[in-house]
Order: sequence, then C-alpha cells, then structure tokens
Amino acid sequence: MIRRGLGDDRGSVVAEFAVALPAIAVVLLLGAGTLGACARQVRLQDAAADAARLVARGEDDARAHAAVVAAVSGGAAVIDRRGDVVCVTATAPGGLPMTLTATSCALAGGL
Repeated sequence: MIRRGLGDDRGSVVAEFAVALPAIAVVLLLGAGTLGACARQVRLQDAAADAARLVARGEDDARAHAAVVAAVSGGAAVIDRRGDVVCVTATAPGGLPMTLTATSCALAGGL
C-alpha cells in the first residue's frame, strides 16, 4: 500500500476545474451576447437606411416606422427633415443593458 503525504495534489485538478468552469461560461455568454448585439446593430442600420429612402421618395412616415419595427423588434424611428435631406434615427434595445442607435440620411425626391 502506498502512503500519501500532506503535499498530495490529488483532487486539485477537479477543484481548479470547478473554479474555472463558471468563468469560462460567463466569458462564452458575454461573447454570444456581444455577437448578437452586433448583428442587431447591422439590421438596425439597414432598417434606418431603408426608412430614410422610403421617406425621401415621398412615402408615408408610418411606412418608414413600420420598416424599422419589422426589421428589429422593439425598434423605433425618429424622422428629421433638414432641407433637401431626410434623416432617420432608429433605436432598439441591444439585448445587453444598452440601447442601439443608427442614423441614415437620404436626399429628398431621390429614386
């Protein structure tokens, strides 16, 4: 029979793994949340550009709002007319504790 001393490393791998596993899980979850927020930002920017072009062509403001809401759930749009330029600022919750914002402008009367 082999006798182990006080300096035995037996079980230390399990203890280290038990400490490291929650940290790894948190890092993976934050990474997935960040990627989701980035994808949502891209959809929001695209929706703001579409909405700006719709308003610039003379479509109803409600249709531009609907385009933003359809692209990103919980999205909202603010339309700002600055002379010959129409700008749409779209906002949406980011999934993480933040709000995403995208602004796009188009020349009024354009096709």
